[in-house]
Amino acid sequence: DVQLVESGGGSVQTGGSLRLSCAASGVVVSRLCMAWFRQSPGKERESIARVDIDDRSTYSESVKGRFTSSKDNARNTLYLQMDSLKPEDTATYYCAARSASCSLTWAREDLYNWWGQGTQVTVS
Repeated sequence: DVQLVESGGGSVQTGGSLRLSCAASGVVVSRLCMAWFRQSPGKERESIARVDIDDRSTYSESVKGRFTSSKDNARNTLYLQMDSLKPEDTATYYCAARSASCSLTWAREDLYNWWGQGTQVTVS
């Protein structure tokens, strides 16, 4: 079975940093398009970052310049380094993966095969 397990969430003050991890099993991250989404209460889930099969990354305007995502193929894990956190970054963060290139459709939730359970990030 394929599993994506997020960790690293927590509470942090404005301007602080957190690093989220998404550990994969049953799949090889180097062969996947992997992405990060987040959802705040009362809002739709938002795509914020992706790392493609060729390791190229793309970010939404809301996190560009503050967040960095990368794969560690040796650990079969996707990371999201979040710096300069703001209260509006408060959300549940999810990683997702699909066995195809990200292409221009990386923000579409319905195209992902696997999802993690989510990890809460609170910025105050």
